[in-house]
Amino acid sequence: MISAYRTSIFSVVSTSGRRAYSGTVRSLKSTANRSTLETSGAKVATESAASKSTSSSFVKKHPFKFQLGVATVKTSAADLVAQVVAEQKSFDEIDWRRNGLFVVFGFTYLGCFQYWLMVTKYRHWFPTMDRFAKLSFAAKLKDTAGIMDAMKMVLFDVTIHLPILYFPTYYTVKELVGGKSWNPADWVKDGVTKYTNNAKEDLTAMIQLWGPSDCIQFVLPVHIRLPFRHVVSFFWTTYVSFTRGAMEDDGEKKDD
Repeated sequence: MISAYRTSIFSVVSTSGRRAYSGTVRSLKSTANRSTLETSGAKVATESAASKSTSSSFVKKHPFKFQLGVATVKTSAADLVAQVVAEQKSFDEIDWRRNGLFVVFGFTYLGCFQYWLMVTKYRHWFPTMDRFAKLSFAAKLKDTAGIMDAMKMVLFDVTIHLPILYFPTYYTVKELVGGKSWNPADWVKDGVTKYTNNAKEDLTAMIQLWGPSDCIQFVLPVHIRLPFRHVVSFFWTTYVSFTRGAMEDDGEKKDD
């Protein structure tokens, strides 16, 4: 009887030990798995944050290069949308020479000249620009000098830059792209003539779009102002393509 009692005790102890061991092992495995998952998740989150930080850092360190790429790609894409959607051309019918000329326009005027004007020259003409751009929105509302300079930037854009510089240049390039003459003097003459004929409608549309858009643009951080402008320009060009038809129309609107 004593022997049976001892055997029973050993059996219970042994079973309890195995259960405790198994439970401990399972607990350790579960902890290890959670630790691995948490480590993996943290690694992914870190890599994602590092990637975003790298992209943001590139935009801030190289604002000219970034917006130049956006301007060039945007202008090419806008022309392709106009040719394929508005003019209903097949891929084989796309005029790549014309598209190439729009790429040049986007690169030289929209990418290079506008950056020189709206960043380099604006810094000299409107001295609060950089300081105002770095403020929070609440702080901007209290900065009277910064608000005044931002308003001056908007007025300069819609009263001098767009009507006197941009539109004549655009119409001249349009003559280079779609005109019949290869004489630069004819490009300028015909382009300015068409701009004069369309000026009332063009300037009305310009004020309606670029006035409100500029009010947003000139309170944004400096390094994303022109990329924002290029994005608005792309949708403007796409809208015009749907509402005004083929880009060869003389009275058609333009992208900026």
